[in-house]
Amino acid sequence: MLRVVFMGTPDFAVPTLSEIVGQGHEVVAVYTRAPAPAGRGMALKPSPVHQAADRFAIPVFTPATLRGEDAAEQVRSLQADVAVVVAYGMILPEAILNAPELGCLNLHASLLPRWRGAAPIQRAVMAGDKETGVAVMRMEKGLDTGPVGMVERVAIGPDTTAGELHDRLAVLGADLMVRALAALSRGGLAFTPQAEQGVTYAHKIANEDARIDWGRPAQAVHDLVRGLSPFPGAFATVDLGRGPERLKVLRTALLPEASGEPSVAIDDRLTVACRDGAVRLLQVQKAGSKAMAAEDFLRGVAVPAGTRFS
Repeated sequence: MLRVVFMGTPDFAVPTLSEIVGQGHEVVAVYTRAPAPAGRGMALKPSPVHQAADRFAIPVFTPATLRGEDAAEQVRSLQADVAVVVAYGMILPEAILNAPELGCLNLHASLLPRWRGAAPIQRAVMAGDKETGVAVMRMEKGLDTGPVGMVERVAIGPDTTAGELHDRLAVLGADLMVRALAALSRGGLAFTPQAEQGVTYAHKIANEDARIDWGRPAQAVHDLVRGLSPFPGAFATVDLGRGPERLKVLRTALLPEASGEPSVAIDDRLTVACRDGAVRLLQVQKAGSKAMAAEDFLRGVAVPAGTRFS
């Protein structure tokens, strides 16, 4: 069994930490982002990984930075065989990368070199990719550029949302990482350099990325909606009787044969025309309200044909 330092922050990383502990590896410390204000009271809330580490009684470190000799010395003092990094959210300097005897392994939610960077799951769905996966990579100084040791591939269904894919990949990735650690402990984990072709970058989702452009084809609008569901949610602006307001769109149905003026509702069932085809809004959310199915939403507000979305 290996001595492991685990570095991760969000829900996506929790199954991997749990599997590593469950397989009997000694997790000597967890590094995660510091507690952040959350909820109506803005009380400090530990990250999901922090909460999991507390349940396992694992020491937790939440440094503001890993730069500097003190941070590197702290990691070296843990005498770990390997560090496992899953969506940590901080840059690891070279001194940290070199601290564990067997280096640092990263679980990345894409088929590298496609979708290096911060939002690989969302970007894959937004781009209409038919396939993605998880990869265990040996970390180096570049952004997700290291050689890959193991990969698992999964299909992306035509209506799969980023949230659904996130949950599936989190479980699949946990299994992949513990298999990689088992191979590493036997000296049998071989790495292959990433291809130089096919590199794409999964940049963080900005607010402007989430606004629906009805002048795009219906397929692109459908992919945007499912790629940003449930968070942060694609959105449009529409007048529902009290002036323009933002409406999140969390699920759509693709209607390629429908037609109309882009951005205009072509019926009273929340079907909105795009450049080619149309989409029917199946799940929406007004500001300050819960997400709801379209039929429930339409019981409280009328959206007649001719309503314009922007």
